[in-house]
Amino acid sequence: MEFGIYTFAENTNHPQIESKLTPAKRLENLMQEIELADEAGLDVFGIGEHHRDEYLSSSPSTILSAAAARTEQIKLSSAVTVLGSEDPVRVYQQFSAIDLLSRGRAEIMVGRGSFVESFPLFGYDLNDYEALFEEKLDLLLKLRENQTISWSGTHRPDIDNRGVYPQPYQEEIPIWRAVGGTPESAYQAGALGLPMALGIIGGQPKQFKQLAEIHQRAAEQNGQKAPKLSINSHGFIADDSQEAADLAFPAFKMTMDRIGKERGWSPMSRDQFEKSRTLKGANAVGSPQEIIDKILYQHEIFEHDRFLLQMSVGSMPHKKLLRSIELFATKVAPAVNKALNQK
Repeated sequence: MEFGIYTFAENTNHPQIESKLTPAKRLENLMQEIELADEAGLDVFGIGEHHRDEYLSSSPSTILSAAAARTEQIKLSSAVTVLGSEDPVRVYQQFSAIDLLSRGRAEIMVGRGSFVESFPLFGYDLNDYEALFEEKLDLLLKLRENQTISWSGTHRPDIDNRGVYPQPYQEEIPIWRAVGGTPESAYQAGALGLPMALGIIGGQPKQFKQLAEIHQRAAEQNGQKAPKLSINSHGFIADDSQEAADLAFPAFKMTMDRIGKERGWSPMSRDQFEKSRTLKGANAVGSPQEIIDKILYQHEIFEHDRFLLQMSVGSMPHKKLLRSIELFATKVAPAVNKALNQK
């Protein structure tokens, strides 16, 4: 199994942080996090796209380009690219450049996006939310097939026999489709033969098994090879369970309550948080052994190929976050893979 981290470069308050960091300092810390993940042996680092005050990742490709020059082995992915409000040609060009800089380590993870600020920001009509994504995904996939492309659509100007440069270092940049909880999206990903990143940030993981099954069945029905599956979760790791929970709860609560206020959710209680980090809950917060047990439990459900953890659901103390990355890479990942190899 591959292991990795994703983030939106959150920059918010935390009880153990004296004051909110400057944007420059937060991005400096982020570079250290990516470098450590690479040095410690993790497989993937993803940067998600948001256009809100509390995040610094409106341009994942820019951050990943910097990371490409400072890392050696780790795969560098968006997590996600909000494709409906992007130009697929520019996305492809940007990630081709990252792929060249990193000698073949770029990936693209596309999704509709959990927030919609980018659509009015870039002049798109939210009534076209679904159609924009599907059309632009079609274009992005065609860009992988040929250096010169002709294409026509409804929401973007046509392309008439134009070359797209640069081309990537890899023969084909991996494109993952991120899915929240929509069966139609899982089916479409499988039908196209795309690996699926399944975001599980609430409820119980077993409730999402149907989506993984739909994904695989769609691939079979459409003559595709069995596509890979990633489970993407919120979490945090410390040397002991109580420390992990005490560090993560205020950050999680601040973030989820802010989102919940916009969407009509009730505030997160400590009891809800504690239930979420039990073996069968969604959040991977705890000691290394607790996270090992949780990933192995989920693997019994999904038999997934990749596990990505968002450790900065809200801002975390930098040294504690580095320790979490270290534990994930040196304690959790090896133990999980050893257990899976013994089956």
